[in-house]
This record gives sequence, C-alpha cells and structure tokens, in this order.
Amino acid sequence: MLDCKPIDTLREQNHKLGLYPDQAPTDTERYQRLMGKLINLAHTRPDIAYAVGVVSQFMHSPSEDHMGVVTRILRYLKGTPGKGLMFSKYGHTDMEGYTDADWAGSATDRRSTSG
Repeated sequence: MLDCKPIDTLREQNHKLGLYPDQAPTDTERYQRLMGKLINLAHTRPDIAYAVGVVSQFMHSPSEDHMGVVTRILRYLKGTPGKGLMFSKYGHTDMEGYTDADWAGSATDRRSTSG
C-alpha cells in the first residue's frame, strides 16, 4: 500500500455494507490483522473511527467488498498525514466536535448512525 494513490474522502456516498450470500470471501486473517491496527489507530484519528467501527462488524466473515472499504481507509490515511490528535504533556485542552445523523442509515440493523 506504500505506492497506492491517496484519496481525499474516507467514504463513498451511499455505500452500504452488509452480509450478503453472494459475496466473494477474502483472506480473513489479513483482514483481522488490518482491522486490529486500524482500531488502535482510531484512538488518535477520530476521523476514521466511524468507518473502522462499521467494517469491524464483519471480522468474522469479511468479503471483497469489506476489504475494499479497508483499502479505501488506508488510501485516505496516506492522503492525510499529520492529521489526528497529538497527546502531549503540556498544552491546551480545547476540543471541538461535530455530529451528523443519518436516520435509519444502517442497512444491518436500521438504526440511526452518527459521525
């Protein structure tokens, strides 16, 4: 992934993930290793936390579609170096946040999601 083309946006618009019977499976072990690293990285990169949380739901049975989203997250990370939270011993403790809801946007459980 070092030579991949970076991207500016984390998610494709209106792209819904789920478990479907006709999906092509992918290497589960590789998927789980990548997800473990992304989950740890999400502690300092809140911009990827929602996307990582969504794709981590499919660690027991990942498909090529799920791996495509993980690859997109990696391409986004390549295009956004230096972003994230920096924890230092001294400094300001100000934090800004936002929220945005998509009502019943989750295809798996039809719950509202926010990010």
